[in-house]
Amino acid sequence: MRHLMSPLDFSVEELDQLMDLANDIEKNPEKYAHACDGKRLATLFYEPSTRTRLSFEAAMMNLGGTVLGFSSANSSSASKGESVADTIRVVSCFANICAMRHPKEGAPLVASMYSRIPVINAGDGGHQHPTQTLTDLLTIRSLKGRLNNLTIGFCGDLKFGRTVHSLIEALVRYTGIKIVLISPEELRLPDYIRDDVLRANNVPFEEVIKMEDVLPKLDVLYMTRVQKERFFNEDDYIRMKDFYILDQSKMDLASPEMLVLHPLPRVNEISVDVDNDPRAAYFKQVQYGVYARMALILTLLNIKVD
Repeated sequence: MRHLMSPLDFSVEELDQLMDLANDIEKNPEKYAHACDGKRLATLFYEPSTRTRLSFEAAMMNLGGTVLGFSSANSSSASKGESVADTIRVVSCFANICAMRHPKEGAPLVASMYSRIPVINAGDGGHQHPTQTLTDLLTIRSLKGRLNNLTIGFCGDLKFGRTVHSLIEALVRYTGIKIVLISPEELRLPDYIRDDVLRANNVPFEEVIKMEDVLPKLDVLYMTRVQKERFFNEDDYIRMKDFYILDQSKMDLASPEMLVLHPLPRVNEISVDVDNDPRAAYFKQVQYGVYARMALILTLLNIKVD
């Protein structure tokens, strides 16, 4: 039995196989329509989510399976004090696979230690978000045709952004990757990612404050929102929330081939006038997220479709 806690749980070769499977699902959805008949996915979401939870549910239903679970801690026995370990023991009696989102870092890992079914980390605090990383890698590979030799800019909340942390950890395993970090001082990438991931893997990177200075050199711009729920001080959030706004005038500075990604939800960090730009790929990214999660469910359940 295998779990997914981090993008590093899969080798590069395994990631390539998973993305190949996701692309085949995209091309031949009817071939997979009954692959999970009789299987159940439990979605245990202790923290609010729209895209990730619904994406998992859509993925399982597209495979012919069913879904059960809860969408907030208040609607689960966690509100009565039940531990994650006990919850997963119970859920293991009901479902074949589980996706868990939790505000506490490491909670899905604890669940995996007590589970009798595969557990997928659907986001734990500001730590990891591996299925978003699978989505991001699949989107980039599908639209750019490669995951090597790319200059990728990360903009916004790089301190608390678990999607940023996960994607950087995955990207450094590919060749020719250059990273540009765009953030105010207060939201810079944590030292453990900068030193233990980027520097340790000899990945060239630069840190800037102004987005406009680096847009022309980027193959991919990964925008993030400033996350109100991660701030302890509302004044700090208000001061930071509009630090970056990508609009069409800034897009005019970028390469005609640059992709714009965003894990969503956006607040106002991408102007709606960018939505019609052919380089805006964040809604395509959502669709690729369904294919990535379908491929992941099949892989963890060890279901082969001929």
